[in-house]
Amino acid sequence: MDDMFDVAIVGAGAAGLAAALVLQRAGRSIVVLEARARAGGRAHTFEARGQFPLDAGCGWVHSADQNPLVPLIEAEGLTLEKNGANWGRQSGDHGFSAAEQKEFAEAFEAFDARLAAAAIKDADAPAANYFEPGCRWNGLIDAVSSYYNGAEFDRVSVLDYAAYLDTGVNWRVTSGYGAAVAALAAPIMPRFSCPVTGIDHRRVPVRLATPQGPLEARAVIIAVPTNLLAKERIAFTPSLPDKTEAAAGLPLGTAEKAFFYLEQPEELPIEGHLFGRIDRAATGSYHTRPFGRPYIEAFLGGRNAEDLIRAGEGALSAFALDELSALVGSSFRRRVVPIAETGWGRDPFALGSYSHALPGHSAARAVLAAPVAERLFFAGEATHPSFFSTVHGAWASGIRAAEEALAALPPLGL
Repeated sequence: MDDMFDVAIVGAGAAGLAAALVLQRAGRSIVVLEARARAGGRAHTFEARGQFPLDAGCGWVHSADQNPLVPLIEAEGLTLEKNGANWGRQSGDHGFSAAEQKEFAEAFEAFDARLAAAAIKDADAPAANYFEPGCRWNGLIDAVSSYYNGAEFDRVSVLDYAAYLDTGVNWRVTSGYGAAVAALAAPIMPRFSCPVTGIDHRRVPVRLATPQGPLEARAVIIAVPTNLLAKERIAFTPSLPDKTEAAAGLPLGTAEKAFFYLEQPEELPIEGHLFGRIDRAATGSYHTRPFGRPYIEAFLGGRNAEDLIRAGEGALSAFALDELSALVGSSFRRRVVPIAETGWGRDPFALGSYSHALPGHSAARAVLAAPVAERLFFAGEATHPSFFSTVHGAWASGIRAAEEALAALPPLGL
């Protein structure tokens, strides 16, 4: 595979695919190199029991009223479910009374207000510093952080948390968000099972090493997860210590899922929600009968998910079933069938779910996004200043990196 291209794109997740579409439309010769045997990265839809799609990775179209992917998805003829999420409610008040739910919501709102005030003062401290001492809801607030940050608040930067922009409007793709990303990027044909192991950028053309042979490109867009960059799974020559350090400050947290088929779906509400426990951070969030379909989607994050991933396959499902049975009744486990569970934390091409900035590292996103010598360009959700941890953030970063590469390339024909 001794080839020459205008641009080589490392990674066929949402960022790499968006970059490829921009460059392809600009008439540039490109190659997309993907370590997996499929495109989409952490956006991945699979079929459950031959009956309905499930999103192993991202599932919610965040800030949908402003999300630039929404019109693209609709133009593909795909259906968006526009009913919002019920994350803060407890269906049937199981183990969590209406009064307690109100008290929890007020405590979370007050915590958010303290974080916003700290961010105005430019205080890049651990967000957990702003918990109300002795508040009974600190554990559950931490649990929620583990779902949407992939980490508890002691590992989350106050400034980075404040930088995230979200309108609170959350929709879903009926056929799966991963399937939608694949549809949008259908014109792109990545080279699969082709991880890039080295990038020699001492001169142009840049030389890339892969198991399928070397290739060269005038510019390279790197769109791989931060945990891989931090662990130097790609050897840069010369090395890029500032990128390695920035990536280490933006680790992918752990947010995992488990799915269960309901043999008697009518016993749980459509689009319902349950917290497993309300007195600790190590608990799950359970979405019952999404789209009216007969299954439960369980979310588990942070240190709890890390421990379960280390415990091996089946541990996520066992934990979730224990919590659900405690809520719904001990006989419940006999009426559900485990479908699948994710393992992003042990996936060799991800090593996590989505990025958060560690305390003191809120500036790392800009450092990671900065081009190198007008020949290396960096993309991915972790490089977006305000839409990190989302598909549309990854997509926008790919467009930005492609435009940077186009500006650095010589005009066509030269």
